[in-house]
Amino acid sequence: MRYEIRVEGHLSETLAKAFPELGHVVMAGQTVLFGHVVDEAHLYGLLARCQSLGLRVVEMRPVPE
Repeated sequence: MRYEIRVEGHLSETLAKAFPELGHVVMAGQTVLFGHVVDEAHLYGLLARCQSLGLRVVEMRPVPE
């Protein structure tokens, strides 16, 4: 399933590299990470990675394929 994870602020290229499996785009003071999430464990791993990097998740949602 594809997911979109919005985080507050602009991710530097260095921080974006912490999510090699996801694409990213910066818009309106937020960074949108997007891509295929294999399963629930992968999703929780992505969220844990956001937390460990000090990123504030604003929104997370599945998007149509």
